[in-house]
This record gives sequence, structure tokens and C-alpha cells, in this order.
Amino acid sequence: MNFSETLKLALSQILAHKLRSFLTLLGMIIGVTAFMVVWSLIQGFNKYVDEKIAGIGSNSFSVRRFTFEDFKDIDTIAAAQRRNKDLTFDELEFVVKQAQTVGKIGARANPNSAEIKRGAEKMQGVRVDGATPNVIDIENLDVVEGRFFSDSENEGASRVAYVGKDVADRLVPFGSPVGAEIYIRGIPYKIIGVQKAKGTVFGMPQDSFVTVPIKTYASQFGALIRGRGLYFLIQPKSEKLFKDSVEEVRLLMRIKRRVTVGEKDNFGIVTPDAITGLKDRVFRTISVVVLVIPSIALIVSAIVIMNIMLVAVTERTKEIGIRKSLGARQADILRQFMLESATLSAIGGLMGLILAFVLGYIITVSFFPTSISLFSAFIAIGVSGAIGILAGLFPAWRAARLDPIEALRAD
Repeated sequence: MNFSETLKLALSQILAHKLRSFLTLLGMIIGVTAFMVVWSLIQGFNKYVDEKIAGIGSNSFSVRRFTFEDFKDIDTIAAAQRRNKDLTFDELEFVVKQAQTVGKIGARANPNSAEIKRGAEKMQGVRVDGATPNVIDIENLDVVEGRFFSDSENEGASRVAYVGKDVADRLVPFGSPVGAEIYIRGIPYKIIGVQKAKGTVFGMPQDSFVTVPIKTYASQFGALIRGRGLYFLIQPKSEKLFKDSVEEVRLLMRIKRRVTVGEKDNFGIVTPDAITGLKDRVFRTISVVVLVIPSIALIVSAIVIMNIMLVAVTERTKEIGIRKSLGARQADILRQFMLESATLSAIGGLMGLILAFVLGYIITVSFFPTSISLFSAFIAIGVSGAIGILAGLFPAWRAARLDPIEALRAD
């Protein structure tokens, strides 16, 4: 018996008992769906972080008051808060004048939340921060309408605003938002640019923000310290100079802050590799743990398939005896039952994969970006088929070992 005939026979047996087949598939459907949804969330997060790094430029890094290692535990945080000082414009200017490997250097101030108003329309808790004009080039900001602010607007502390898409759509629902006047904490600002929509991450909107010139931010919101503290964004002259630039900036900051040899940095430098490394350290363990849980469902579904196949062998004992008496070999019987089990499992895997795609789309639209690659989809179906083969191995072996004479006598 060739493969196509064996496959047809396996499908006919599955279709002959539709309800039983569906109930058998249910475990595999649930297991594959749960596994792929969790996997898509992990992959989506990894892709999101990588895109964010690419968005600000993999050739860029930042200087901040703290680094990731400062948040290791409570004692480390307390020590860092005592040791690390807020960054200043003097330090920014010192690096600009002294650095030989730096191409561009800009600054942002940590955001505050504020009420934004236009007419009768209000938005609460909008993120407002300040930035230097060259941040648009360093972070590769995608302006969908209007422009970013200029050097003259920053130097003059002009009340102009670059806003997220949610702010623009909410406060200026009709016509172009560019040129419209909004009020931030009761002070008027003119919208000059709108950023392309980014959606939400973990349910948090990424398009509800207002960025103003950093000198405007300092004059309107207060000194750039603590919650409004500065951080620098730096882009080397070339990718080849990245490591040299990081070390040069570290040295210049230590000189400016008079940090002695052997003394720990009282500032932090965050690179794309540091972000990726933190992501990998945090999610490596989490990924293993969260993937183990849906894997249990796959093991249970394999046991269910094995049980159903054993029942099928018992029900079809006489059929097996007839086939053997007509010349079917043990290998033919073995292949038939293993293919039937694998087909049943693969169908369940395919249905689970389709359901995972649907749930992934819903999660992406309403909560967080997910990602299921074509390779992952093929692996999911392949694994479900392999589980079916393993689950059907023992029942198929029992069927193949049946004595034809005893099988024909079976009731």
C-alpha cells in the first residue's frame, strides 16, 4: 500500500468518527493555541525592542543619571541615588567641545504629566517633555505632518509643540492640527508638528505626548533636575567609532565630574547592547517558565491521542485480521495507524495555529504587538505531527503485532 492510499484511509477513519475526532483534537488545538500565543507575545516583545533600538539608531547611545545595574536591588539604588548627580547643560557643552568621535549630541528632559486643553476638549495625564532640536535626527523621528522645532525656537524658549497622533486627533478632530493652539497647564502653545502613530505597548498609548523645546520646558516646568532631569543622546561620527565614542564620552564625563581613578562612574551610559542584554536576561527565564505551562497541554493531548488510538485498535481488530489475511504486512498496519495518529494531531495543530493567529491579531490591535513567523508556523504544525507519531507509536505497534487468526475471531 502506497503513501497516498494510506493517507486516504487515515482521513476516512478520522471523518467516520467526527465527534470523537474533534474531541480528540481539542486538546491539541488548545495546547498549540496556548503555546503559539505565548510564543507570539515573546517574539513580539523581542521584535518591538529591536525596532525601538533601530528607531533611535543602533549607532546611538545615551548618557543618563542611572544605568540598569543601579536598579539591581534596594541597597544599590540607594547608593546610586547618593552617588549619581543630575546631568547638566555645562556637561553637555563640555562633551560637545571636547569630543572628537561624536557626530551629534542632543538632550531630552524626563517627562511630566499634564492636562492639555483646546476649547472644551481636555486630555488628562498627557506626557510632556523637552528636547533639543537635533533629537529629530538622532532618534529618527517620523514626522507625519508639519515639522520639528528649530534652534531659534529653542534658544528663544518659544511656546511651540510637537505632538503625538492621539493628541492631534483628539484636540483637533477636523482640519490640520498644524498651527492650532493648545493649552498646557493653562499656557498657550502652537502645534508645529505631528508624529506618525505608533499604537500601544502593554496597553500604554505611545501617541499621547507633547514635546516642546528644552529651554521652553525648563522655563515653564521648572529646573531640569530629578523627575525632570536631563539625559544626553549621542550619535558617533560612524559605526566604526561607536565603541571609541562610548569610551571617550565616559572619560570626558569622568573628567568633568572629577571622578578619580578606581572610583565608580557617578552617571550611566546606556547602549543598544545593554538594552538587548537586559531584555535577554529578564526574558530568558520568563520565556522558559511561561512556555512550560502550555507545553503541559500538549503532553496531555498526546496521552489523549494515544488512548483514542488504542480504542481504535480494539474496535478494528477484525479489520486488521482481514487485511493481514489478504497480504498486508506488519509494516503496512504500523504505517497506517501511525499516519492516522499523525494526521489527526497535525490537523489539531493547524486549527490551533489558525486560532493563535486570530487571537494574536486581537491582542496586537488592543494590547501589545505579537509576531508569528512563517517558520514558527511550520514548526508548530511539524511538532504537532511529531507528537501524533509518538502518541500513535505504541497503538500502531500493538495493531501490527496482532495475530491474524486471533484478530479474525474477535467479536
